[in-house]
Amino acid sequence: MNIAFHGAARTVTGSRHLVTTDSGKNILLDCGLFQNAGSDNETLNRHFGFEPDSVDVVLLTHAHADHAGNLPLLVKEGFAGKIYTTQATIDLCSVMLPDSAYIQQHDLEYINKKRIRKGLPYLTALYTLSDVEKALNQMVPVELHKPIKISDKLTATFYNAGHILGSAGILLISEERKQPVRLFFTGDIGRFNDLILQDPEPFPQADYIICESTYGNTLHDDFTQAAVKLREIIIRTCLEKKGKLIIPAFSLGRTQEIVFSIDKLMTTGQLPQLKVYVDSPLSTSATSIMRKHAELFNESIHQYMQTDPDPFGFPMLRYIREVGDSKELNELKEPCIIIAPSGMMEAGRIKHHLKNNIEDQRNTVLIVGYTPANTLGGKLTSGEKKVKIFGDEFDVRAEVQVINSFSAHADYSEMIKYLSCQDSSLVRKLFLVHGEYDIQKEWKFKLEKFGFKNIEIPEMHSVHKAE
Repeated sequence: MNIAFHGAARTVTGSRHLVTTDSGKNILLDCGLFQNAGSDNETLNRHFGFEPDSVDVVLLTHAHADHAGNLPLLVKEGFAGKIYTTQATIDLCSVMLPDSAYIQQHDLEYINKKRIRKGLPYLTALYTLSDVEKALNQMVPVELHKPIKISDKLTATFYNAGHILGSAGILLISEERKQPVRLFFTGDIGRFNDLILQDPEPFPQADYIICESTYGNTLHDDFTQAAVKLREIIIRTCLEKKGKLIIPAFSLGRTQEIVFSIDKLMTTGQLPQLKVYVDSPLSTSATSIMRKHAELFNESIHQYMQTDPDPFGFPMLRYIREVGDSKELNELKEPCIIIAPSGMMEAGRIKHHLKNNIEDQRNTVLIVGYTPANTLGGKLTSGEKKVKIFGDEFDVRAEVQVINSFSAHADYSEMIKYLSCQDSSLVRKLFLVHGEYDIQKEWKFKLEKFGFKNIEIPEMHSVHKAE
């Protein structure tokens, strides 16, 4: 068995790992978009590192764009097999993938106007809505813990990862040799004691593990402290400075956690009634899907829902779909909270809100998730005083705050807790993906102290044997 790492290798986005069995079966683990700012994005998103029509099956961990966002291009270029994933992930992809196609087209219209003025050629979108529909038709729902048969000697089993709704780690078992080979892919690992979702669950002993590394050198504050800091930032921005609080947030998971936190603060009287806008068709649809999958919620939120049946809705909250309504937010003079994707600030409506609000010192930009250094979000996090948005330079006069506790990614202590279900002496090799290289090296050191040996940090497009 060989594993080729064609994405999220020494970087955070673009999850894409191709497993080739001894019999020649090709199983693709995830097919995500590269979202790091930089000239390589276009090339990496358009060129997979393998022939799409050579892939027999896709196993998808969850619906975030950096894991699922390039499936339509894979289908467009020849992949005709099944895409196995959980029902909640299919439901989320049914709104996320069309939104991705729309955002590409919308953003390119703006960018191409500037390119034409400079005499540059048009850019085209990776895929269309037609490609999205084909990809969705190839998705097959799976149940957790129930093995699916890929071939006579290959099975895959999904285990709850607690990262976002429907997220799962995947155990692939090959019985093509005398002794079975067990490969586990963590996907993105969620938090323990999450605000909404159940804890990540243990998984059976594996011979090989592909493990994420996003926060491999970080410890998060607990969620209680996050709520306290959120309240302080809202009061300072909206009540004291009379400004706008702009929160870039992923539509799937992070937005719902922020809304739920504000809901609790207002319901318990810890905040006055302020106007809150979730400016995203995708976030609006994703929230509706969250409501339909309450079976995946943890006991804490179920108890809260006994007194507040809708934790994602309150009188001062408005979900916005239409572009015209989104543009009207730029004309608002009163204090308010605006939540919009994307979390890395590389696409979507958040870029327009930043463009219109980042030079006003009354406002605050609150970063609530991971932002790679070379993204717009990463530049704001690092304290840069000038940033480019849609090619134009802006002075950063708005206050910039960070709360990492809302992250849907486990920190290194939580990831070690997640991996503690394994006898480390029986794991032949552990591959680290989905992380910045410097962080991965620190994460490797921590894992070695915990007892894991033979840890590798694959390079992009490198191929590794699973003996």
